[in-house]
Amino acid sequence: MPSSLNYRYFGGEGKRPLVLLHGLLGSSRNWQTAGAELARDYEVFAVDLRNHGNSPHAPTMSYDEMVADLRAWVDRQGLRRFTLVGHSLGGKVAMRFACRHGLILDSLVVVDISPKAYRPVYGADLSAMDSLELNALTTRQEAESALAVHVPDRAHRRFLLTNLARDPDRGFRWGVNLPVIMESQMILAGNSLDPMDRFLGPVLFVRGSRSNYIKDTDRDRLARYFPAYIVSTVRDAGHNLHVENRSAFVESLRYFREHHLAAAGSGS
Repeated sequence: MPSSLNYRYFGGEGKRPLVLLHGLLGSSRNWQTAGAELARDYEVFAVDLRNHGNSPHAPTMSYDEMVADLRAWVDRQGLRRFTLVGHSLGGKVAMRFACRHGLILDSLVVVDISPKAYRPVYGADLSAMDSLELNALTTRQEAESALAVHVPDRAHRRFLLTNLARDPDRGFRWGVNLPVIMESQMILAGNSLDPMDRFLGPVLFVRGSRSNYIKDTDRDRLARYFPAYIVSTVRDAGHNLHVENRSAFVESLRYFREHHLAAAGSGS
């Protein structure tokens, strides 16, 4: 198990804790603005998963390992009960965590991902990142120009390049553990849950109106694992809805907290 995961703290001391998990090739910085807004209602932490952000690198990356990392981090922080929010890959980790350690959760929020297997969608991006000759780069603009050959979408290219770090001694390096992530693609694309997994607490699934990661046909699957679930759709947003329509995303969590958690006896 790697040493303690890196995290960002957005404030809200004295309020109920909320822990945020990012998606594949993301980091805690993806929650920078939304985290600050959520701190009006919660004490907010955003965690870097293993092999991402500033968290330690490890040679393997299974869901059990990521859940164990998170549980160790939670225990170090002394969090007794909290709300767990996960986007995409972070949502898969969050769902498995809830099914293993549900007694310490007030609630679960899963952002634009379902408990099912998906086709690996980052393979081309990972290969493009791996193809860059980092030793030959002298500026970030050179890196962006080189990556543009393989990743034409500018916004997505810049998202990938948030993982490019400057090493004072060796020029540029990838902050993510690219080889292990590439090796783990099939594991990460799979369903993070086992057939008998259940979490009986309140669950909010938030999806983007322009995304197809959570489909209406998934509802039976959601109910099987999470009987007390609801779905909220954020308008004018795709998969990264907490960035694309941050205010509507934050409001969906606020509505869930004020109405559904209060009804379940978990609100404050």
